[in-house]
Amino acid sequence: MQYKDYYESLSVARDATQDEIKKAYRKLARQHHPDLSKDPDAERRFKEIGEAYEVLKDTEKRAAYDQLGTDYQTGQTFRPPPNWDAGFEFSGGFTDGEAAGFSDFFETLFGRGQSGPSARASGFQSKGQDHHAKVLIDLEDAYHGATRRISLGVPTLDDDGRVRIHERRLDVRIPKGILKGQHIRLNGQGGPGSGGGPAGDLYVEIDFTPNSRYRADGADVYLDLPVAPWEVALGGKVRVPTPEGFVELTIPAGSAQNRKLRLKGKGFPGQPPGDLYVVLQIVLPPATDDAARRVYQEMAEKLPFDPRSNLEM
Repeated sequence: MQYKDYYESLSVARDATQDEIKKAYRKLARQHHPDLSKDPDAERRFKEIGEAYEVLKDTEKRAAYDQLGTDYQTGQTFRPPPNWDAGFEFSGGFTDGEAAGFSDFFETLFGRGQSGPSARASGFQSKGQDHHAKVLIDLEDAYHGATRRISLGVPTLDDDGRVRIHERRLDVRIPKGILKGQHIRLNGQGGPGSGGGPAGDLYVEIDFTPNSRYRADGADVYLDLPVAPWEVALGGKVRVPTPEGFVELTIPAGSAQNRKLRLKGKGFPGQPPGDLYVVLQIVLPPATDDAARRVYQEMAEKLPFDPRSNLEM
């Protein structure tokens, strides 16, 4: 997938006002309209201009796009950074019928529906629009449940028509056992209602901050456990960390690299709970002194072991 510089597509500066973006789009759209231009490349350029305007005309889409930074060039191979869109509050969905047929780049960034139900109207009153946001929490907080203060960036326009980010802070109760991709609904924290109608809701999507020990897969959790060669060769018991404390694990004799040992029910709490998988990672002691080198030399001489025997013709 290739990166698209939407500001370059519209020939505007990155700090252009919304009015400047609109004027640039109208000028270029007339210039490259397939019905008006004889340029054989007009249809492609017209579509490119329309895609850029779809993003930059919208305060929220533009703020999210700007979050990617300026380290990319048009046509460069691109993959969105992990959780690039976390920490922003958005209203409604990203796409509509006009966005059909836009590039893979657009679909990757904005091809998502609304996170919660749309606003509901009744008579002259209407419920405010539901908002959504993605936040990162610690995996341990999902294990135990917690209350945490989160900060959300809310894109707004200043008096000059430029996009600015307003910070909003909320105290959020994290339910015990919540999983990546699930949502917390905050009643009345969305857009304001009209005609005396109630405010919309805020749907907070959960993801986890990178963890030095654990990685999550649904309700299951994985831990890479360093082990010595003799622990896997001879077997034995070792202390293993879990998000709920240390447990004793039996390593079967003759275990191999990357063997998975399951601790049933030690994953995320739930009905049923997930499992914790311990993945064995064999670590060789370094031969940095004479004593260690003698041990390795003795092993080489006395053990009938050839790790490449299966490659013999």
